[in-house]
Amino acid sequence: MAAARRPRTEQNEERRRYTIGDSAPFERERFGALVESYRKQINAHCYRMMGSLHEAEDLTQETFLRAWRSFHEYEGRSSIKTWLFQIATHATIDALRQRKRLRRILPASEFASATDVPTGEPPTDIAWLEPFPDSEIDALPDNAAGPDARYESRETVRLAFVAAIQYLPPRQRALLLLVDVLGWPAKEAALLIGGSAASVNSALQRARSTLASRYTPNARIEPLRLQDERTLLERYVRAWEGKDLDSFVALLKEEATYAMPPWQHWYNGREAIRNFFGAVWPRYGRFRLVATHANGQPAFGLYAEDKHGGWRAHSLQILESEGGFITGLTLFMRPLSTTLFPAFGLPDDLKSTPAD
Repeated sequence: MAAARRPRTEQNEERRRYTIGDSAPFERERFGALVESYRKQINAHCYRMMGSLHEAEDLTQETFLRAWRSFHEYEGRSSIKTWLFQIATHATIDALRQRKRLRRILPASEFASATDVPTGEPPTDIAWLEPFPDSEIDALPDNAAGPDARYESRETVRLAFVAAIQYLPPRQRALLLLVDVLGWPAKEAALLIGGSAASVNSALQRARSTLASRYTPNARIEPLRLQDERTLLERYVRAWEGKDLDSFVALLKEEATYAMPPWQHWYNGREAIRNFFGAVWPRYGRFRLVATHANGQPAFGLYAEDKHGGWRAHSLQILESEGGFITGLTLFMRPLSTTLFPAFGLPDDLKSTPAD
């Protein structure tokens, strides 16, 4: 059973002590030298498990705190990496079991496509999947996964993949990530997570079956060549900043989708997307886009001009493309974007722009 959750101020104080230490400097330095190189891998693992950037950050800290507490018991019978992943996996499973809702979602996975423009305020009782900055995965080595991994490291942080594995129960989710993403032998995963080899293999097969129903190899999108992607994104920015609806729609594949959490509305097909933006864009002044990357995909911070001539953070946009066209567009809107912009190193306001 998971321990009772302590007040956040108490947790933060203990995390501070782990960071700066109140024991022998040599022990602190030895611990830091052993574990810090795995921080981004642990953070990515926690993100895949939780579907939340902010929960992943908290659980990465929790993992290192638990590791620090038990460091004196570490005897080197497994590698530091295996030991940390064991701690992180149990920490995320504990956290998932304490949640009111097991999974985080995207609109298209739960709701029917819309044709109308939403009114009023978005729902506040839905746990939405959050995007993940590429700055947290850029340092992952190409061989971060073992030789038996079924998926490439960057594919497994794509929005579509992370959304699909949210439908797995916590133990199945962990097993699939350990075996099919990280490439661990099933026997090693069984030792880490507990249970017989037969029960682990059975759970893994169920996890693979569920995932296959929501994410298939045919859904994997091959990346564009660098120059082709640059051209597509330049045209995309010009269309938005010029509020050129025809040029924007021309970039969309016929079956493209558009979603905008925390609204549950999403739109299926070029014509539905045209109708939505045709109704919404006239309500705004000018736009500015600032390039970033999220989930291994091109992304932008969108700023809308306010009545005082300033530029206010509006949404974090993530694009999917195929064959030179945009196939999917997800805008994380306020209030979600309020906490996402700082995580991506984006300011809440642009004070001035070169165009001004």
